[in-house]
Amino acid sequence: MWGDLVGASKGPANPQRGAQLGSGAAEADRMPGLHVVSFLVVLLLQLRGNTLPNGDIYVGSFDGLVPHGPGKYMWTDGALYDGEWDKSKMTGRGLIQWPSGASYEGDFRGGFIDGAGTFKGVDGSVYKGSWRMNKKHGMGTMVYSNSDTYEGFWNEGLPDEFGKYTWADGNVYIGRWKSGKMNGSGVMQWINGDTLDCNWLNGLAHGKGYCKYASGACYIGTWDRGLKDGHGTFYQPGSKIPCNLEVSDCLTSHDGTSASSSSNEKITIGLLFLLQKLCKNWRLRRFLHRPRCISNGTTPVFDDNSGSHLCQDVSSKSFSADDQCLQDSEVDKDSVYEREYVQGVLIMEQPKNEDSRMSESGIAQENNWEKQAKGPMETIYKGHRSYYLMLNLQLGIRYTVGKITPVPLREVRSNDFGPRARIKMYFPCEGSQYTPPHYSVDFFWKDYCPMVFRNLREMFHIDAADYMMSICGGDSLKELSSPGKSGSIFYLSQDERFVIKTLRKTELKILLKMLPKYYNHVKAYDNTLITKFFGMHRITLKPGRKVRFVVMGNMFCTELRIHRKYDLKGSTQGRSTKKQNINENTTLKDLDLSYVFHVDKPWREALFRQNATFLLLFFLNILLSSFMIALDCMFLESQSIIDYSMLLGIHFRAPNHLKSITSCQNALESTGISAETECSVALHHEETISSKGFLLVAADEPGPAVRGSHIRGSMVRAAEGGYEEVDLVLPGTGRFRVQLGVNMPARARKVQEDVNVEVENRDTIEEYDVVLYLGIIDILQEYNVSKRVEHAVKSLKFDPLSISAVDPNLYSRRFISFLEKVFPEQD
Repeated sequence: MWGDLVGASKGPANPQRGAQLGSGAAEADRMPGLHVVSFLVVLLLQLRGNTLPNGDIYVGSFDGLVPHGPGKYMWTDGALYDGEWDKSKMTGRGLIQWPSGASYEGDFRGGFIDGAGTFKGVDGSVYKGSWRMNKKHGMGTMVYSNSDTYEGFWNEGLPDEFGKYTWADGNVYIGRWKSGKMNGSGVMQWINGDTLDCNWLNGLAHGKGYCKYASGACYIGTWDRGLKDGHGTFYQPGSKIPCNLEVSDCLTSHDGTSASSSSNEKITIGLLFLLQKLCKNWRLRRFLHRPRCISNGTTPVFDDNSGSHLCQDVSSKSFSADDQCLQDSEVDKDSVYEREYVQGVLIMEQPKNEDSRMSESGIAQENNWEKQAKGPMETIYKGHRSYYLMLNLQLGIRYTVGKITPVPLREVRSNDFGPRARIKMYFPCEGSQYTPPHYSVDFFWKDYCPMVFRNLREMFHIDAADYMMSICGGDSLKELSSPGKSGSIFYLSQDERFVIKTLRKTELKILLKMLPKYYNHVKAYDNTLITKFFGMHRITLKPGRKVRFVVMGNMFCTELRIHRKYDLKGSTQGRSTKKQNINENTTLKDLDLSYVFHVDKPWREALFRQNATFLLLFFLNILLSSFMIALDCMFLESQSIIDYSMLLGIHFRAPNHLKSITSCQNALESTGISAETECSVALHHEETISSKGFLLVAADEPGPAVRGSHIRGSMVRAAEGGYEEVDLVLPGTGRFRVQLGVNMPARARKVQEDVNVEVENRDTIEEYDVVLYLGIIDILQEYNVSKRVEHAVKSLKFDPLSISAVDPNLYSRRFISFLEKVFPEQD
């Protein structure tokens, strides 16, 4: 309503028009008024106009008793509209001026600012572009009072989709926006020549990207909330970069190029807008598809205010801003370094192997970069091989969850289990009496044990509506680019709360067989570490192709970045990863683990053993969670399950005493000098790091804490926190609820490559503060005839105790023994 915009205190005499103009004072505070109408205009209106009962004045054409045609309207507060009317509503071209000095000239429709027009704020800001219902909407250009400029698309008053932001100091960002913040793929170019092409989230670099420095150096890696985080590669000036990393053509240089550069920019960005619209309207996204990195962030950078501008902190500091550490040095300009960062702190740097560099050439290099940029997941789009399968899965889950949810919640019965407890339905494209029409292919749907899985979802406090929105909402699922060793394909919901895995027929039968005991185990032990199952389904496509799925909780659904992932079984045969195959997305194995983890004593007791004193202290809260790993293994052993593993995720916290040298490292990068060469920093420390990267606070202290996704049960108590329930506080990141296997702080000690090897000198050990996530996965393999044969054959060549296929009892004991070494008791 345009009254929202102009801040009219009173509407006109006509009741219908008054309702259209006189409401929405909240918007008036955000849109300041225009210049005061001159005394002569006011006097002229008073002499010639019709004074309405509420004191407003109108001069112009009427249709009966309502304004219609050209006319002027002045409110008692001094605001003036001069333009066209249609049946008492401002419609057509017009000019509105407010007492504060702001003005709008352009299109109106139905009493609203709607169409194309120019708004001039009292602070000197100017917006020229499209409007809808009194809000900037469509393509437009905003010049802020501080001379910052945004040119691009708007949605509901905020920059959205694609646009270009230019700071007054000359820094430029071109890329995707969402709700007024840089969000999605985009390029930031600083006036000094540094350029960052990256994914962005809430105004901060977040995801895969590459940075080109003005010196010619280049860094390819990952950013997290604006800081380098994870593995990357640093190329010094003159080094051979693995692919064409030229800056996007839509960025023009700032070196004083010709005056035509400004017009070229407008032409380029206009073409980009047109292309983006064509992709949206003509469904060309699949040809130009680039998946987005989904994660979380916090920093607000934009407000819908005519005088506001993008936070200067986003652009003011380039990667070479801190040049205090720069020194002239002769370095090997062809050197390439592998690096690892933790929250912006460089913790590891080593020269890249020459053989691997030589092997990465030509098309192979380019494909390698594209693979890194894509990451381990690919958003499913129309034309993707899994597109129709995804649509079918979403349709089926939406149907069955919607069907079972209205049924009153009750305890499960024996007939709720087994292959006969199911919902079957046929989904033709044209729809039927029970199913809606859809744009996928015809398919048959089967939902196994719906009441059991409905109760499991309730146990873990998963709302049915949230469950459907997460998997079946408007967003597509994401497919993991590399399937598992078993051949299963994994999908992630867009919010990454749920993992959907394809099953073999034998795995489905095993899960159906063990489901009654699994249900009782999960119900009895709140803090179980075993995989959480939330649904099991089957899709049958013509001609008879069957695809089976299970929906599970994603134990790595967290705001924190997982820097290392390990799949630990306790066996040694074949349990290592080739060095050339390791990247930041690799899940490592037993022999790759070079850390042990010291956790709080009560937490270790809860994981491994039942101690009498411990139980007396914590009987009410964690009796059922004591020695949880042993209890889970006992359950799996009773079901003759082997080949399960502990999935361990590690989030490293940057050592606090290293953060002071981060600016020096950044400055050295900008000149192409290796941080290893100039910053005399011990990247592999020979003394214990004692600074804490986290704090433990009482859970009842004020302040919101982030809970892990789909977890339940009692919170763990910490000896460090006076044996009280605690929350984990990570400075600069947030506060997290600590539970068994979720958000667990620990001290990681680097040992030999094999945790079974004793450390010779304990004074030369690296230590890091870490946050751990752990759970038992892959629990659908029985010790059957084929596994017995595998054991017999491999025993002829290898140590029988070192292979994975062993008796369930031996497997369980070996598994627990290995994990006790990974989580040793503190001295």
